[in-house]
Amino acid sequence: MGQIHPFPGDAYVFIVDDDKSVSDALALLLRLEGFATQSFSDGHAFLEVVRLKPPACVILDLQLPGYSGLDVLRDLAEMRFAPPVIVISGHSDIPTAVTAMKRGALDFMEKPFAASMMADRVREAVLAYRRSADGPILGLGDFSGRHLLTSREREVLGQVASGASNKEAGRRLGISPRTIEVHRARIMAKLGAKNAADLMRIVLSKERHPPRSMAT
Repeated sequence: MGQIHPFPGDAYVFIVDDDKSVSDALALLLRLEGFATQSFSDGHAFLEVVRLKPPACVILDLQLPGYSGLDVLRDLAEMRFAPPVIVISGHSDIPTAVTAMKRGALDFMEKPFAASMMADRVREAVLAYRRSADGPILGLGDFSGRHLLTSREREVLGQVASGASNKEAGRRLGISPRTIEVHRARIMAKLGAKNAADLMRIVLSKERHPPRSMAT
């Protein structure tokens, strides 16, 4: 009782599973661990959202209707998706597991699995991902508010700081120029920048600039 969770409310875990009973059980488990959750019953719906709102972790069922979990993993790899993906399956075999890992999955868990084991895997994956995400951003210094940015926002900021246009940044990161614009707007809001020049002043200055708080 009275446990302090190490994750803020914006630490989202996306659950992609067409079995509502499994999805609901995972959502409840992870909320008890201090995570926020969002559930998807098919791969296309998940991919539409994840391009604009990267989570801290993904739990992905491989046996999705229509567009399989392996198809989703392929698309995530093409997007250079950074957050950890834990794949789950009720009909696993070694070749499928190997393919999933080759396409970027962090871990493979066979259904049914112990709730405590899944909670441990997600917790460890998010902590490791956040430690890596707190590293330097493509030549930029340790500016105030860096910790507020998602992995994708950090990638976009690195491209912007290097002088890349929205089109160039989108091509390099595998996303559309419009999506780059959305990320830039969120970066500026989080760091309290009024315009592009102000953004560069903040990220290149060693002075402390208190960022605006912003819920994800």
